[in-house]
Parts: sequence; C-alpha cells; structure tokens
Amino acid sequence: MTPASHFGPELFRFLKDLKANNSRDWFHDNKARYHEEVRDPAIRFIADFAPHLKAISPHFRADPRPVGGSLFRINRDIRFSKDKSPYKTAVGIQFRHDLGKDAHAPGFYLHLEPGTVFTGMGSWHPDGPTLRSIRQRIVEEPGEWRAVREAIPGSGDYDSGRPGDPPRLGGDSLKRPPRGFDPDHPLVEDLKRKDFIASMTHDEKSVTAPAFIDRVAESFSAGAPLVAFLCRAVGAPI
Repeated sequence: MTPASHFGPELFRFLKDLKANNSRDWFHDNKARYHEEVRDPAIRFIADFAPHLKAISPHFRADPRPVGGSLFRINRDIRFSKDKSPYKTAVGIQFRHDLGKDAHAPGFYLHLEPGTVFTGMGSWHPDGPTLRSIRQRIVEEPGEWRAVREAIPGSGDYDSGRPGDPPRLGGDSLKRPPRGFDPDHPLVEDLKRKDFIASMTHDEKSVTAPAFIDRVAESFSAGAPLVAFLCRAVGAPI
C-alpha cells in the first residue's frame, strides 16, 4: 500500500489566495479551510517526522502542538513593520534543539511557499555572543570546519540551486572581518559570515508526493554535520 502524502496542492492554492486576500475578514471566513488544508497537514507531518529527526539527533524536537510547537504562527508581528498585512503567506516549520528557544538557535527548518520551497539547516541570525562562539570554534578547529564546509557543495542564498540539488552553504556576511579576529586568517571569509546555514531547494510537486518526508530527512542528514559543529561551538549536546 502506497503511503499517503501529507500535503496536497490545495496547500499552495490556499497560500496564493491568502496572499491575494490578506485581511482578517477573509481569513476568518476561510479559517476552517486553513485548518484542513494547511495547519492540520503540517501538524501530521511534524508528528510523523519525529522518528526521522531522532535518527539524526535525539536532542532535536518535532513538536506537533498547534501553538508553541514546531509550526510557526500564521500571524505576522506587525508592531514594528510598515507592512501591516496580518498573515504570513508561507508555512514555516522549525525543529529546534532542546536548548533552543527561538528561530536563531541551531536547528532544522522547512519552508513551504508558492514558488519557494526549501529545507534549511544551521543557525540563522545568531546573537552576538553565539556568533562569536561559532567564529572562535572555526579559529580553534579549522580542520573540523573545513571538513564541514567541504561536505556542503557550492555557496549561495536560499533561492540558489535547482530543486533536488545538494544543500548549499549561504546566508549574509560582513563586508569587513569581525572585530577581534585576524583579518589575514585563511578562513576569514567564513569568519565574516553572519549566518551559518545550508539550504536545499525543492519544487512544489515534490511536496505533494508521498516520499517528501524522506526527502526532507535526507536533506537534513546532509546538513547535520553543520548543525553538529554549531552545537559544539555553543556547548549544546548533539
């Protein structure tokens, strides 16, 4: 018996409709549809992904709670934004470390959006002390870092690469070497990184296939050495 898909094409149709009708009134009228086509399938995916995540590391959590779990809230924080659209038009799922309290801690991420689907692994926008710890680990263990970096082919941002290509190392970087680090260090370009993330692009068709959960697990496994390096840098068990 062929296993059922977690997500159907209706997920992307809902997100497209939400983008065209991003208002509280529209969302209220379509809330049942959101639950059926987006939230509930995502929660099932998270719950079913737990064994895959445990095989990578026992210290990361697949939390299927609708609120406060691995699924990001659909509501946008608009307090300090010029864009007052109340809802996100993408599905974000993060599998956090036991010690991670937010999206900036080392972890694994799945992004589902019409035209933009990717898996991400690593640490996005870590705070100052965490960033310094990662850079210091690179300086102290250059061979370990080179092995991690070379295991992730290419470089680029989240939208780089073709669907199905291996994960790519990317993110933002400083224009100048960070203060307190040797500007002539052979790994200075890596020391300038503000993000330590790898990403793998997928297409919408793959999301609706039964094997998608396995593809996500494979991409996370490919990025697991990067996440392990980051965890060791900040003293988190792996």
